[in-house]
Amino acid sequence: MLAFLSRKIQQAWYDGHFLLWLLLPLSLLFLGVVRFRRQAYIDGKKTVVPSPCPVIVVGNINVGGSGKSPLVIWLAEKLKSEGYRPGIISRGYGGKAPSYPFLVDEDSSPSLVGDEPWMIQHRTGLPCVVDPDRPRGIRYLYETQSCDIIISDDGLQHYAMERDVEIVVLDGQRKLGNGFCLPAGPLREPASRLDSVDFVVVNGGPTSEQQYAMDLKANGFYALNGFSKGDSQKVSFEGSEEVHAVAGIGNPQRFFDTLTALGYRVDPHPFPDHYYFKAKDLDFDDENKIILTEKDAVNV
Repeated sequence: MLAFLSRKIQQAWYDGHFLLWLLLPLSLLFLGVVRFRRQAYIDGKKTVVPSPCPVIVVGNINVGGSGKSPLVIWLAEKLKSEGYRPGIISRGYGGKAPSYPFLVDEDSSPSLVGDEPWMIQHRTGLPCVVDPDRPRGIRYLYETQSCDIIISDDGLQHYAMERDVEIVVLDGQRKLGNGFCLPAGPLREPASRLDSVDFVVVNGGPTSEQQYAMDLKANGFYALNGFSKGDSQKVSFEGSEEVHAVAGIGNPQRFFDTLTALGYRVDPHPFPDHYYFKAKDLDFDDENKIILTEKDAVNV
């Protein structure tokens, strides 16, 4: 029931609904708190913890996913190819690590570290730490993993964390929705925050001046068997067949559209972001193949 309501509220943020205007007073209050808090760090009334090495934040101002993790992976691999020793810091959303900072490795469970940190570490093989206290996690990466540059997966609003570069990723289909802050809209910070970041990257949509385009492209399908061990085999699907498309990401429709563009007849099954799947969720009364995103495969 809560998942259904959450999905309906998010749909209203982006499709528009007049009842959201009733929440505007709360949004104005939220906006005031956000601005007061950020200004406190700018004025030095709250402490920004110095970082021992450069930090790049890849975040967003919207609630929900926008494509940050793929950009983190690309950026980490690019920095590594240029001779840097990058590390990744994440809050570890959805995970329940026994202690912090917690180093993600091949034996870590997504239930402990969160689905996105698990996926990032397994894709890159680079040091990745989860810690709600990001400055502490950064120091751990620097001191124990010899990292000389840190990428923060999300954390744009974690102002206690010193940063050198801020990158905001926007969903090119949904953009800023109705433009309101929570709870009347999807924004964690006002749209004007985009004017102060270093780069605005638009994932899969038109860009305006001083924005950068990003596109996610499917590079194949892999059997779920063996996925958690990194030895999953690449498989081929016929592009004209009917499939069950399962997605528990910030914008499931983007995944469904991708499969449709590849020629599949899609039976869509949207789930909440970071959803942990049960066997019954994937029990469909036919023999059609099931296709999930890479992030969702972590949670099966």
